[in-house]
Amino acid sequence: MQHNLFTTMRSLKLAEGCKGTQVYALNPSAPPPPPPPGNSGGGGSGGTGGGGGVGDKLLQHLSDHLRVNSVRSKSSRTYPPPNQANAVVSPEFLLPCGLPVTDLLEPQIDPCLKFVDLVDKMAEVYRRIENCSQFEKSGAYLEQCAIFRGISDPKLFRRSLRSSRQHAVDVHAKVVLASWLRYERREDELIGTTSMDCCGRNLECPKATLVSGYDPESVYDPCVCSGASRSEMMNEDECSTSEEVDYDMSFCIGDEEVRCVRYKIASLSRPFKAMLYGGFREMKRATINFTQNGISVEGMRAAEIFSRTNRLDNFPPNVVLELLKLANRFCCDELKSACDSHLAHLVNSLDEAMLLIEYGLEEAAYLLVAACLQIFLRELPSSMHNPNVIKIFCSAEGRERLASLGHASFTLYFFLSQIAMEDDMKSNTTVMLLERLVECAVDNWEKQLAYHQLGVVMLERKEYKDAQRWFNAAVEAGHLYSLVGVARSKFKRDHRYSAYKIINSLISDHKATGWMHQERSLYCSGKEKLLDLDTATELDPTLTFPYKFRAVALVEENQFGAAISELNKILGFKASPDCLEMRAWISIGMEDYEGALKDIRALLTLEPNFMMFNWKIHGDHMVELLRPLAQQWSQADCWMQLYDRWSSVDDIGSLAVVHHMLANDPGKSLLRFRQSLLLLRLNCQKAAMRSLRLARNHSKSEHERLVYEGWILYDTGHREEALAKAEESISIQRSFEAFFLKAYALADSTLDPDSSNYVIQLLQEALKCPSDGLRKGQALNNLGSVYVDCEKLDLAADCYTNALTIKHTRAHQGLARVYHLKNQRKAAFDEMTKLIEKAQNNASAYEKRSEYCDREMAQSDLSLATQLDPLRTYPYRYRAAVLMDDHKESEAIDELSRAISFKPDLQLLHLRAAFYDSMGEGAAAIKDCEAALCIDPGHADTLELYHKAQMMDVNRSRRLNFNAPFLSTKRHVTQEKLPGQFPEASVPFCWETAPGMPKNSSHLKNDAESETPRLKLPPGRLKVHVKGENDDFDDASESLTPARLLHMKKRNNHEHFHQTNQDTVDVLSLTQAIDMVELPKDSVSESDGSSGAGDSNGYLTMESTERSEDMSPSYIIERFLPDAAALAAVTSAASQRRKKKLSYLSGATVRQSCFSPKACGLHVLLPWSTKHRICGVKNAFSPSSHVHLQPKFITKK
Repeated sequence: MQHNLFTTMRSLKLAEGCKGTQVYALNPSAPPPPPPPGNSGGGGSGGTGGGGGVGDKLLQHLSDHLRVNSVRSKSSRTYPPPNQANAVVSPEFLLPCGLPVTDLLEPQIDPCLKFVDLVDKMAEVYRRIENCSQFEKSGAYLEQCAIFRGISDPKLFRRSLRSSRQHAVDVHAKVVLASWLRYERREDELIGTTSMDCCGRNLECPKATLVSGYDPESVYDPCVCSGASRSEMMNEDECSTSEEVDYDMSFCIGDEEVRCVRYKIASLSRPFKAMLYGGFREMKRATINFTQNGISVEGMRAAEIFSRTNRLDNFPPNVVLELLKLANRFCCDELKSACDSHLAHLVNSLDEAMLLIEYGLEEAAYLLVAACLQIFLRELPSSMHNPNVIKIFCSAEGRERLASLGHASFTLYFFLSQIAMEDDMKSNTTVMLLERLVECAVDNWEKQLAYHQLGVVMLERKEYKDAQRWFNAAVEAGHLYSLVGVARSKFKRDHRYSAYKIINSLISDHKATGWMHQERSLYCSGKEKLLDLDTATELDPTLTFPYKFRAVALVEENQFGAAISELNKILGFKASPDCLEMRAWISIGMEDYEGALKDIRALLTLEPNFMMFNWKIHGDHMVELLRPLAQQWSQADCWMQLYDRWSSVDDIGSLAVVHHMLANDPGKSLLRFRQSLLLLRLNCQKAAMRSLRLARNHSKSEHERLVYEGWILYDTGHREEALAKAEESISIQRSFEAFFLKAYALADSTLDPDSSNYVIQLLQEALKCPSDGLRKGQALNNLGSVYVDCEKLDLAADCYTNALTIKHTRAHQGLARVYHLKNQRKAAFDEMTKLIEKAQNNASAYEKRSEYCDREMAQSDLSLATQLDPLRTYPYRYRAAVLMDDHKESEAIDELSRAISFKPDLQLLHLRAAFYDSMGEGAAAIKDCEAALCIDPGHADTLELYHKAQMMDVNRSRRLNFNAPFLSTKRHVTQEKLPGQFPEASVPFCWETAPGMPKNSSHLKNDAESETPRLKLPPGRLKVHVKGENDDFDDASESLTPARLLHMKKRNNHEHFHQTNQDTVDVLSLTQAIDMVELPKDSVSESDGSSGAGDSNGYLTMESTERSEDMSPSYIIERFLPDAAALAAVTSAASQRRKKKLSYLSGATVRQSCFSPKACGLHVLLPWSTKHRICGVKNAFSPSSHVHLQPKFITKK
């Protein structure tokens, strides 16, 4: 009964497929229809009932479904009966697996490289690119490609891939990288193109890649792959082959002889020269038997002609192959190179490549093998299904044969493994390619990537032990994200607690990220699980799994509305296929079939082959099941719906309408183009490019095809080629899209007044051409923007107003900008409020309105913008700037770091680097600048800041740190860290556990011989010794000030300093020596009685220089402080007596010269020996006066 039921279903479905536009039932590659609910353990309610009841229900639904389709075919606008959905279909039928369950949910492990500190890794790669040699740059850029692959930004990935191709050195790397660039555009999907078609630049030209040599400046030059030069060479005068030649010998092959010139043949190689001129028997013979050497008569004649002309143009491939074999046997390097190059240029198809690669591998023809590989790679992904190609790439023997010629590289298998994983991650081909990738991995990052990807594939194949082994290898190579794979593998093997410990240790040992908490939530339960998921969303709002889990948890509590709201949070800024599937799944449970159908149509636009409900039902089949339950629209109704949803900025709803229209008219290229525009708005670039390719394939005219090709080139970074396509299209027929493409491509660069006027003319010409209101509204909006840039505000306002009349809602934003420039902030605010009210996705509107309101309102709008779309960077930058203005530096840095952790944006990194630079944190500023330049190496502001931070960092490194301890070979005296002492000043030696703490210090405490004396202090002014200075602090109530702390420090080291400075040799200046010799004895005795350390004038005595036990660490400041204080005192006194007579010039205190009298007579001959004194002042300080110095301590609040 059940078998007959399935047979009936398939027959009915086949009949329906023949009538409708969906023909997947006739396509053998399409997935089969899903099993009906109630089949062996399905999640529906019919699974426990009788088979007949379920069968009757299914047959009833199918008959009703066919009846609806037959009625719809009679009328273009027919609506289902009001009670049809409720009468026939129930959610249990449409959900064969039932509603989603939280226990079955788990996030996918990203097969790309992920890092705990992505900014640090990007900075490291940038430094490697800048500092490596020219021949190593290609590998450095390839590492950058691997990093950008995990960021999910195709433009950054393609830019790094182009840079890697630009700096490629050998032919093999050029071939692989050029083929990879072509694959990224998926030109294999374009009808009418071949694998050897060229885009016009050397960068991807299949002929230019076969030219060896390093020339990075020529990759963007126009290529010469038309073959004109070769045809000209072939048509040249060939008299050289028919001239009379003085033959002096012949080679006999079988019964025929080939006449040759002896010295010409000898010039082919050293073996031929030795045979013909080296004293062998052949030297004296005029005829040499050459029958046993494996070459035909035609081949030998070709070798004779080549020996005279050095050309192979007129020979067929089989003859050239014979010459290649001859060249290898007799070591004819020049002949081999010519044959290799000639055969390489003959490879143009997959069949030719399969035939010639065997000859190339056997005869070690490097260029021939490279040309064959190029065909295989440019035919991807279809060539991946050729068993002969798979044998060459996947087998260990094939890799060894390629490696013998230098054609087995990490780059090659990196490219192949990415395609295999996209095609089928669980296939044996994928596993074998990844195993070859592991064998080719040399650098550390290569090993991390290869091990991690192989672990991911093994986990998908449910080979958990092997997965854990490869993940562990990746962790050992330094890839911490692979710990997620280790934990997941253990979890799958029922080692839940072990998995929890791994991730918990990862979180505690490193800075927490969103993916860490997301993974740990799998191994928790209850509130801990929800707390981890909330933390994951807070740290990284782009992770989809937390939203899905919370939504399903709400569904289990029958809170369907709250579940839909939870999914709306992420779908508002990220069109995720799995979230769209989840929302459609829940909508069916709510019996909201309109909403479910909308989400499934949008989902199929993103991924046409998506399998829903745990890979049980194809998306197209669900559309067929839900379509009778939703309102039926004609093509005119669809256009009206598209206008309404486009105007309300409902991009997902617009995608669903376009998908509906394409189901009725799949060959409409205009709709495909509209679809690509919507996908670009949703930041789904891969799907947008696919829609553009389909639009190009379905174009009805040449000028239309050129426009779509131009958009494909522009979106992949080929701006000049896109402009050429637009001009060619205009030359054929003037059209809106051609003019709009040209204007858009020109406006992408910085415009001068003349260029702006030209863009305005192009947009005006576009508006004169016929088009629909959607595109004209966009053209008017763009024209208004150019008018604003040219300061033509009235014309801009007219353009925006006209755009609003045809329901281009986004024109409100441009009109608000015009009002703002006219100083009408209230009108600008009102205009943006209108946009917020009309737009469904209004995060950008809130962000823009914040510019036209006060600070408090702006903060509120920006908070809403961040809540609706966390990927918008302007709100973070604004809040950080406000915090910086309020002198809250750490809070400003945290605000930027919060966004950078999940979106390393150029502007965010540049702003944080500027903040770090203003705070004096040069190292952090340099790192952020390097990460920003990794994203955009030509960003002028970041480059300027980077060079400035580097200069400041160099200057900081040259500063002396007077708080650093003196160097010693062994220190075991524990010193207290003084306030203000820099931690970087103390670096432990290899025999120390910490600065000043040697290893095994417990054995050295009582060993007096183990103590090594410190280096001696330089001579300087001694601190005045005061009686009782070294007494203990007996007063317990006396506070321990920084000065007392310093005093106690000095006292503890008193004996050590006394012992180490006994034999210090004092070197005094000539001035001080003269002062001590000429100083009166009474002055010496007076000074001894007063201070005991120096004279009354502040000079050192011979006695004082021999006493170093009381030397102060700040002896330099104490030495020069008296003179500085005297200068300040004189300046102050002079300002007070400025209006009085200069009576101080008479009396005993007057000096006749500004020089010291003790040097009088010597300063003429020895001017450097004189000691300058304050003019007119005998002594600035009384003998009893002295200055107490206290170090200044600065604490960071």
